[in-house]
Amino acid sequence: MRLPDFDQVNGPVLMLNMLKFRDKSHYIETYIPAFNHVVSQLGIEGVKVMLMSEVVSNIVASEQDDWDAILLVEYPTAKAFKIIAESEAYHTIAGPQREAALTDLKLFMTQKTAL
Repeated sequence: MRLPDFDQVNGPVLMLNMLKFRDKSHYIETYIPAFNHVVSQLGIEGVKVMLMSEVVSNIVASEQDDWDAILLVEYPTAKAFKIIAESEAYHTIAGPQREAALTDLKLFMTQKTAL
């Protein structure tokens, strides 16, 4: 895992999640509410799911990159992501639900770019 210097990342970040499901309904019905509960419990505002989309076809990627869905989540800051990801609440409430729902995950921290 390559973590950025969270103090050097300014402004909102978008986390691109590449998801391979073990149990899609568990992810949607259990993990997402558990994650939202943790965010609320930590008092972090401005975390928004921007997009959840099923992958229809693997056009330009290797066969190993056979993902079921992508999820794009906006965080107000990189530090907000770090606080959530390192929190005891996440690891006891939401983390086990994510692990139960997914067989694989890739996660990319991005920022919007002006075109």
